[in-house]
Amino acid sequence: MIRRLFGRLTAKIDGPLLALVTCLLVLGLATLYSAAYQAPGRVGAQALNVLLALVLMWVAAQVPPQVFMRYALPAFVLVLAMLACVALFGDVRNGARRWLPLGFASVQPSELMKVAMPLMLARYFHRHEAALRLREYAAAFVLLAVPTAMIARQPDLGTALLVAAAGFYVIFLAGLSWKIIASGAVLTIASLYPLWYYALHDYQRRRFQTLLDPSSDPLGAGYHIIQSTIAVGSGGIIGKGWLGGTQTHLEFIPERATDFIFAVYSEEFGLIGATLLLALYLALIMRGLMIAANAPTFFTRLLAGSITLTFFTYAVVNMGMVSGLLPVVGVPLPLISYGGTSLVTLFLGIGILMSIQHHRTLVQT
Repeated sequence: MIRRLFGRLTAKIDGPLLALVTCLLVLGLATLYSAAYQAPGRVGAQALNVLLALVLMWVAAQVPPQVFMRYALPAFVLVLAMLACVALFGDVRNGARRWLPLGFASVQPSELMKVAMPLMLARYFHRHEAALRLREYAAAFVLLAVPTAMIARQPDLGTALLVAAAGFYVIFLAGLSWKIIASGAVLTIASLYPLWYYALHDYQRRRFQTLLDPSSDPLGAGYHIIQSTIAVGSGGIIGKGWLGGTQTHLEFIPERATDFIFAVYSEEFGLIGATLLLALYLALIMRGLMIAANAPTFFTRLLAGSITLTFFTYAVVNMGMVSGLLPVVGVPLPLISYGGTSLVTLFLGIGILMSIQHHRTLVQT
């Protein structure tokens, strides 16, 4: 009876995907324990976040993909309305207006848009699959630009980047011409000058400037990059050992439990550990792309591909940021960094991938 119940509970769970996620979670909790040694309650809180996220993943895996497509538009409109409410009367924390108070709790709608955006665009292209023309792609870019701009104004450049990436992946996988992509890249480069002076905040401009020369402000904007690169380099080949990171335990690494946890991991586990982490991420991405390739409909292929490539963006941007190769934009390391909202969003995406994989043999309309 127990075996039968277990079989029912795990019937729609993708084994390889769950195994990879579990390995990453174990590494994440072990690294967080070291990073938050002065605040052990964070490990317990993260464990509760993991349990909640696993439940949400299981629920999402039970839902057929056509249900996600049916509610994609209402979900997108709801999250867009929540973003508008944030702009009007959201909570201001650390100089940013990102949180929407609901009385019993506060939510960050921009995190929900990471899932709502690819759902909406995948549904849109599925509806227009028979006749995709330039105007359909133009309309998709408008759908992508509006919430991205609203999130960037909060300001939250990191989340805006991830939402834009999730939407762009759907548009790209829907068959956008390389000529149009190249033209867009040229226009983006041409717009950098006005963007630099009129769209970016002063602290965001300083982040880009210190990327090129962190020593220009070693105790200010360049401090994060300098200390994180020292930690990554000091790990060497085999690392200093778990709980043995001096940069970590002497509190040189800023935001070591969240955005810069990769510096903690690299210092303690070295190049070998970083290679293992990269291999796990690569295997996760490959599994997601396999699910996308085998998906039965245009909607599920676009959705699975976008979710998977968004994981890739998370990992590359965070590791590049910590290593001093990219500017600091506040992107967490997926399944490793501390934080409940981002973890729930990631597991929702994993649950959707499992749903697509389980229902791949069904004919959907």
